[in-house]
Amino acid sequence: MTDATVADRTDIPGKVLAELASVFGVGEVRERRYLADGLMNVNWRVETSAGAFALKRVIDVPLDRLSRNLGILAALAEDGIPVSAPVATAAGSLVAEVDGGIWCLFPWAAGAHVRGIDLSLSQAASLGAHLGRLHVSLGRLCGQGLLPAVPDTVTADVTSPQRAVEKSHRLSTAAEAGGSVFDVAAAAALDHRRALLAEHTGRRPQHTAPEGAHGWTHGDVQYRNLLWEGGELVAVLDWDRVGVRPYAEEVVRTAQVQFGVDGVFDLARVSAFVSGYGSVMPLEGSALADGVRRLWWKRMTDFWQLEFHYGRGDFSCDELFTADEALLHWWTERLDQVEGAFAAG
Repeated sequence: MTDATVADRTDIPGKVLAELASVFGVGEVRERRYLADGLMNVNWRVETSAGAFALKRVIDVPLDRLSRNLGILAALAEDGIPVSAPVATAAGSLVAEVDGGIWCLFPWAAGAHVRGIDLSLSQAASLGAHLGRLHVSLGRLCGQGLLPAVPDTVTADVTSPQRAVEKSHRLSTAAEAGGSVFDVAAAAALDHRRALLAEHTGRRPQHTAPEGAHGWTHGDVQYRNLLWEGGELVAVLDWDRVGVRPYAEEVVRTAQVQFGVDGVFDLARVSAFVSGYGSVMPLEGSALADGVRRLWWKRMTDFWQLEFHYGRGDFSCDELFTADEALLHWWTERLDQVEGAFAAG
C-alpha cells in the first residue's frame, strides 16, 4: 500500500468533518484522531463541543442493511446488551451520506480491545454467556418485528476442492509475478495449501445443510469489536454484518478469532467460552462439531486476504493471511482434538 493510499484512508478533510458535525448536530469539532484498530471500515475518535464520539465511514455494507442494523441497537441496549445506540441526524436518520461516503456516529465508549488469549478463563466463559444472551435478545427483537422473520432453513456453501485449487492457481500467478517478501511467502503458502487440499479433501462437509438451530446473529464478534473495562465486557461494536446464520457458526467463528492466536488454538479458553455460551443457549455437540468442520473447510478453501491484496491492491489484511495460514496447518493436524474441545464445552 502506498503512502498516498494510507493517507487517503486515514485522513478526513476538515470541510467534510464540519459538514458531518452539522448533520449530526454535535457542535464544533475540536479534535480528531484516526483509529487504526479496524480492518475494513475507517474510524475516528472525534471531540466536539457536545462530547466525544466514534465516527465511522462504512465502505462495504449496503445502505439499507446498515440502516436496519443500526436501528436495532437502542432496543438491544434496553434489553441489557452492552451496546451504544447511534446518534441520529437532524433528519432522524442513523446514517449520513456526505462527500460520497456513508457515515454513522456513536457516543464514545471507553474500554480496551483485549485479545482472546489475554482473557482469563472466567472472562472467556463470560464472553460466551454474553454471546448467548445476544442471540436470545436478537431472537426477541425478531419476534417483535424489529428484524425480519427467520427462514425455516438455511444452507451453507461447501466450496469444492476443484474450485479452491483453481482459485489458488490464479493467485499463485499473481504472487509469482511480484518480488516482495510477501509475494514469495504467499506463493509458498499456496503451494502448501494445494497439498493440504489434496490430502484432506475427504474430510470436507458432505452436505449444505448445517446442523443445529439458526437465527439472527452479530456476524463479526472478535476482539477488535469488543471493549473491556475492569475485567467486564462493556461494549459490543460494529453491527454491519447482522444476519441469519447457524448459531454454531457464530460460536465457532468467534472462538477461532478470539482464541486461535499465534498459529494455535487455546483449547482451554475455547472450552470455557463454549461452556459459557451453553449456559444461556444450549447447543448440541453434533451442531458444534459440524460448525467446527465447516469453518475449517472454509478456511481451507478461502483466500480472501490474498484476493484483497492482489485483486484490490488492499494490503491491510496481509498479516491476517500469515496468521490464519499458520493456524490452518496446526488445526488440520489436530482436527479431532479441536472438535473435541468444542464438544467438551
